[in-house]
Amino acid sequence: MRGNENEPDPRFVLANERTFLTWISTALALSAGGIAMAVVPEDVFVPWVRTLLALVLVLLSALAAGSAYPRWRHIDRALREDRALPPPALAPMFGYGVAGVAVLALLLILVPR
Repeated sequence: MRGNENEPDPRFVLANERTFLTWISTALALSAGGIAMAVVPEDVFVPWVRTLLALVLVLLSALAAGSAYPRWRHIDRALREDRALPPPALAPMFGYGVAGVAVLALLLILVPR
């Protein structure tokens, strides 16, 4: 702690803010990927798979955007109260979700129709 006993080190507060902005950027990228997948021509992927991939990406986008502020708030509170930081509970879901979409898309690209 520095200065005022209730104020955390500004570096940690700003790092938390950068993380929040990264979650928002990730949400935008996932949304753009979902929209791009939705408009892929029908002869590239099987239509229902293309729709499934688009839905998963857009749902992950909504989850990232919707969880960004509450996560920022919980970390800010923990910093100000000098408590342990909350675990990144959603990180595995995003990692595995994007990896699953990528593997399925890769299989669809490599398997001839």
